[in-house]
Amino acid sequence: MNANEPLAERLRPKTLTDYVSQAHLVGPNGSLTQQIHQGLIPSMIFWGPPGIGKTTLANIIANESGRPFYTLSAINSGVKDIRDVIDKAKQSGGLFTTKNPILFIDEIHRFSKSQQDSLLQAVEKGWITLIGATTENPSFEVIPALLSRCQVYILNAFDKTDLEVLLKRAIEQDEFISKKNITLKETNALLRLSGGDARKLLNIFELIVSSFTTNNIEITDAIVLQKVQNNTVRYDKTGEQHYDIISAFIKSIRGSDPNAAVYWLARMIEGGEDVKFIARRLLILASEDIGNANPTALVIANSTFQAVSTIGYPESRIILSQCATYLACSPKSNAAYQAIGKAQQLVKETGDLSVPLEIRNAPTKLMKELGYGDNYKYAHNYDNNFANQEFLPEQIQNTRLYEPGKNARENAQREFLKQRWKDKYGY
Repeated sequence: MNANEPLAERLRPKTLTDYVSQAHLVGPNGSLTQQIHQGLIPSMIFWGPPGIGKTTLANIIANESGRPFYTLSAINSGVKDIRDVIDKAKQSGGLFTTKNPILFIDEIHRFSKSQQDSLLQAVEKGWITLIGATTENPSFEVIPALLSRCQVYILNAFDKTDLEVLLKRAIEQDEFISKKNITLKETNALLRLSGGDARKLLNIFELIVSSFTTNNIEITDAIVLQKVQNNTVRYDKTGEQHYDIISAFIKSIRGSDPNAAVYWLARMIEGGEDVKFIARRLLILASEDIGNANPTALVIANSTFQAVSTIGYPESRIILSQCATYLACSPKSNAAYQAIGKAQQLVKETGDLSVPLEIRNAPTKLMKELGYGDNYKYAHNYDNNFANQEFLPEQIQNTRLYEPGKNARENAQREFLKQRWKDKYGY
């Protein structure tokens, strides 16, 4: 073992038994556990924040399934590199055996469309089993054709218990650190500075330990903050500050403060944050926090996402600023957000209720004979394009899920609903 190798690398688990966290995937009843043990590995995408074990899990899967393992980083690899690996995989016999090689691509979201296209045939033909790792939503960053050929697994951030297990493991098992007499008196500062990133946690811990000239070491929150304060980056795109600043940005817009919004936007821009990440959050906010109080907000946010995806820095900062200040100055409503939350909860509580016969589709003669679509009232045949009829299942009739907010547009919606549904829903 090399002392110059980072602690996080020295402690990288080699087996599922040593792997910490992600019990929903690789625990005793995990969705991947049996597949790994049987060696029946599908192509997949691991999605989750940095430092939570995506690369480690890919290595373990390859080791435990006995497959050749190739790895590429999307940062410094191109189509030629992909083709070279695919050629090696085909030559190794992947076409004629279930133990086809695994190709692990880190940060697959950084691959262009053409680079992702170059993987399609190899995945489709089974020449390779692809495992991609991404910190970004694969629905946005992975092309549909490749996404449809892969299972997407979400890896969760480490919780406090997981991170403390890793610290204890470092103290007890690392060849170099275990030689010291370390008392871990407090962990809050270490955990906070790591932002849930195990790699960062272990690297900070090693930095602290190596700063002592004695083998008797007591680690407290005060010592941690003192030792690392000069090493903390101004804006860490992958750590805790990343999430704190985007949170401040969103809350400023929700709170109708364009001055704070544009300040936090500038912090992200100066830190080199991904413009599409910012634009996606604006798109979500436009629906979640503004909604029907100003439907144009969603249109502007969507146009912003499309524009910055095309333009990039530095000009996209202007578009983001326009959108952020517009959304901050817009009337707010979370009525649509609340409505879908109530509806989903109702579905969980009531299960698969039958669709009323009168509003079922009747494309076949048998369905018509069974009464599908009978007594349906076509709204446009009635005054004001409205016919009073039942659209909900019988068991939940008269359940009001949408409550318009108190603003000009949604007040008008409430009056509209009151004229039609006062007796049924009580608007």
